[in-house]
Amino acid sequence: MGGMLEVLRNAWKIPDLRKKLLVTIALLLVYRIGAHIPVPGLNAEEFAKMFAQGGSLFGFVNIVTGGALRDATIFAMSITPYINSSIIMQLLTVAIPRLEALAKEGEEGRKILGQYVRYGAVILGFLQAAALTWGMQSAIVGGLTIVSFVTITLTFTAGTAFLMWLGEKITEHGIGNGISLIIFTGIVSQAPAAAQTIYANWKVGTFGTNKIIATLIVLLILLAFVAVVAAVIWVSESERRIPVQYAKRVVGRKMYGGQSTHIPIKVNWAGVMPIIFAMSIMMFPSTIIGFINPDSTSGIVNFFKEWPSKISYSVVYALLIMGFTFFYTFIQFNPIELANNLKKNGGFIPGIRPGKPTSDYIAKILNRITWFGGLFLALVTVLPSIIGNLTGVYGLFFGGTSLLILVGVAIDTVREVESMMLMRHYKGFLD
Repeated sequence: MGGMLEVLRNAWKIPDLRKKLLVTIALLLVYRIGAHIPVPGLNAEEFAKMFAQGGSLFGFVNIVTGGALRDATIFAMSITPYINSSIIMQLLTVAIPRLEALAKEGEEGRKILGQYVRYGAVILGFLQAAALTWGMQSAIVGGLTIVSFVTITLTFTAGTAFLMWLGEKITEHGIGNGISLIIFTGIVSQAPAAAQTIYANWKVGTFGTNKIIATLIVLLILLAFVAVVAAVIWVSESERRIPVQYAKRVVGRKMYGGQSTHIPIKVNWAGVMPIIFAMSIMMFPSTIIGFINPDSTSGIVNFFKEWPSKISYSVVYALLIMGFTFFYTFIQFNPIELANNLKKNGGFIPGIRPGKPTSDYIAKILNRITWFGGLFLALVTVLPSIIGNLTGVYGLFFGGTSLLILVGVAIDTVREVESMMLMRHYKGFLD
């Protein structure tokens, strides 16, 4: 943390970077102001009652939106339609050759794919807004009419489109990835509410009537939070380096190759995507049934709505996360393609023959590392359920997805600031 603050302090001393930091802060402030503007035609108190019955899916989305969903504001859907559109586009890029070719065309191809993602985000945002409006009819002032439906749906959709634009402006004129920083800001804004929840539970005796023991439990929760942050940083930065040697070859009078390098394989290659996929699958049934029949007491609805107190739910959730970790990792990292590229460029792994033996060796290492990464993601994600069953307090702030996003965005932003400072240092040196 000290190193991170030192980097930001040094960046503030450079006029150009100081301007970028101020622009980033100003645009994020616009986002936080918009997160408190109510949607016209909605009864916020009635919506809050419906929100309380929405289960853990609404709780997670509310954290990502910075409380905007619970308060029924114009940014209630946050940037989640954009994230979903990005995920769909990544999967389609693998499945459709035309999109895969665009991805390999460089900057121009990425611009076209980015435009497709924006169109998809608006369409998904409209569909999600329509479903949200339909599902909360009782919270609409005067009941659901064509005018109220169109007004509320377009307001939600416009909020998402504006956040998309805001994120792009932060990326263009500020520091860091704008979309990630918007999510980061929303999650951080819920930290005071989480602290208040812990204090309220301590005050009413949820942790025990003995204040000394209750205080020790609170301290253990805070220590667990610090330990999880440290573990997430360690795993996010960890990688297995496979040594690679390039054979020497003579071209004319010059000799090429002969150098040694390595292939870095990150422990958590899939990032937070497996958790998002697993959560979508686990929450989808109860959400749909809840919209159609909010008073349903069927077994499947109870199974999902009683999370995180159900251990069986956590087990299924963890297994899905591990499965998606393998799925997403092997989509992003192709051992066969990597082995072929090494062979074409005269590279080889010491002790391993080029071609299929190399791809099998890389796949074996990747498989082992992915097991560890998947287990870690599953453990961090179900940690709130474990602590909840031990303390009786559920919905803690440091859930797996939230924490992974916070740590990942913080590390990436500091790295970008450092690279900008390094570029300006070399530029000044050359001038």
